[in-house]
Amino acid sequence: MTASRAPAPTPVHAASQPARPTHRLLRGYAFDPSLATRLETALVSEVRYRVPWEALQPGPCGEYVEVIDVDPASGCFYAPVNLDHPHILAQHGLAPSEGNPQFHQQMVYAAAMTTIHHFERALGRKALWAERKPAEGEALDEAQRFVQRLRIYPHALRMANAYYSRHRGALLFGYFPATQDRSSGQFPGGMVFTCLSHDVVAHETAHALLDGFHDEFMEATNPDVLAFHEAFADIVALFRHFTFPEVLRHQIAKTRGDLSEQNLLGQLATQFGQAQGLHGALRDAIGRFSPELRKWVKHDPQPTELDEATEVHARGAILVAAVFDAFLSIYRSRTSDLMRLASEGTGVLRQGELQSDLVDRLAQEAGKAASHVLTMCIRALDYCPPVDLTFGEFLRALITADIDLMPEDRHGYRIAFIEAFRRRGIYPHDIRTLSQDSLRWAAPNENPTGDGKEATMAFADFMQGIDLLGVVDRLRRCRTRFDLWQKSRCACRDLHDIIRDYMAKARLLEVLTGLALSPGSTPSSVRKNRKEAPKFYVHSLREARRQTEDGQVLNQVFLTILQTELADGEDGRQHAIHCGSTLVIDLDGAVVRYAIRKGLGDEQRIARIVAFREAQLRGQSLAATYFGAADEPFAALHRCGA
Repeated sequence: MTASRAPAPTPVHAASQPARPTHRLLRGYAFDPSLATRLETALVSEVRYRVPWEALQPGPCGEYVEVIDVDPASGCFYAPVNLDHPHILAQHGLAPSEGNPQFHQQMVYAAAMTTIHHFERALGRKALWAERKPAEGEALDEAQRFVQRLRIYPHALRMANAYYSRHRGALLFGYFPATQDRSSGQFPGGMVFTCLSHDVVAHETAHALLDGFHDEFMEATNPDVLAFHEAFADIVALFRHFTFPEVLRHQIAKTRGDLSEQNLLGQLATQFGQAQGLHGALRDAIGRFSPELRKWVKHDPQPTELDEATEVHARGAILVAAVFDAFLSIYRSRTSDLMRLASEGTGVLRQGELQSDLVDRLAQEAGKAASHVLTMCIRALDYCPPVDLTFGEFLRALITADIDLMPEDRHGYRIAFIEAFRRRGIYPHDIRTLSQDSLRWAAPNENPTGDGKEATMAFADFMQGIDLLGVVDRLRRCRTRFDLWQKSRCACRDLHDIIRDYMAKARLLEVLTGLALSPGSTPSSVRKNRKEAPKFYVHSLREARRQTEDGQVLNQVFLTILQTELADGEDGRQHAIHCGSTLVIDLDGAVVRYAIRKGLGDEQRIARIVAFREAQLRGQSLAATYFGAADEPFAALHRCGA
């Protein structure tokens, strides 16, 4: 009799690993804590930030930012939050709380990371922070110059201030008691934390991103440069409001679709402004609170207001208003058909609340328009001159960048920008008309003398020696941001050597770049009897791969060359004049598409910079006061602006 055989065990299959998440949701304030204490806005005061997924250390500490919660005023060090803790993950982060320091850490991380993600998505490449500069007598190796993470200090200051510090590579946020004025709308004497304001965090993060992109924009060479830094940071914070669907629908319903009326979407840092006794937001893109009338009034743009605005924030506010005005025109154009249907062709909506489906559709169009406008502003940074930027040149950069991707402008975005800027007297002074063709940067081969075409061919000739396509391919394959930064620096050094050794055609390169690359080419107004060419260096090499309107891929490289010389002032002082040229290179066609120049040959510009500097030294410019500390320029600026 044969013994029965035991049945074979059922094989156990290894559990499949779940896919890596793309985002994590974190709870936070849509604007600031003040909305949570008002019945009208309490239901939309809290939102869920959609933050790109990354493994985090307590802090939080990730790839881009590191939150360090030290309070120097009280000597406290708050325990860092662990956002990867299962209990916190299951709740979509900690609940919003003004009294919980760990939530403060979560809030600054969420607001900063979503701002960084929007910036990277618009540019199509990784963001890099401004590299660390050695102090006098200090030697830094290459690894020490690279700034891996931006440090964020939620409770760094016991004052009504928050600022970006290039010197520390950090964002520092303050806290302060609100005004005792009971009519301010805030609890008298209540503590206000700037780190809990989405607008303040996004604004300071945008400062850091812009400084990592164009570090020469920290130098005041004309009234627009510093104002642009403030305006751009406000634009980023302002249009980030439109990424919160609940808030967007709420404000659409409240204004009955008319976003040109007073609304939260057009205001920045409401709690901060009210706590300072301003009876309104710190800044408003549409209007302002009138102390005389004791009510909010819409701003009426004037073509001469830029001539009268000298303070940095006031001047920057004009640019912000122009961009928001362009958005409103685009929004009205995109929703005109919906309004005709809803009003039965009269253009006048019936009394009462808007139908919910109409609110949803208007919110969708407003969100799309806002996203496009912010993306246009960020992409324009690639097309800006690397030094001495003016508002009019930013308009040219906006138009040129958009023409490259959207040649037909079917929705009239560019016309909306031109009109909004013209209404406020913002336009370049070196063009004959405000047409799109005139505003677009001219290609080198459009030079009427013919030298531009020859110079472009000369540049393409010696570019063969570096295999630019190969360099860009290696940059795109970089796995880490440090690797990207390091390879970009190596490519810049190689390019510098090639240009330096190519002096046989220096004249043609000078025509192309506007820089002085050979002996005897420096204008007499800069330095007399100079025997050698001033030094230059390749500052940055940025690549971009973007899809055009018709589905084609636009492969470009943005090459920036900088140069510094000394110019004599009327008082005998010598002033450092920074010059630069951004070459927009079409990789597929192997041609220089645009040469955006601020060269030494422009003697009028040099004279203007010298006059501006001397006015600062005489104390005639507010920028001299605000930016007196070279290592912490935004500290005094934001304190005064508040």
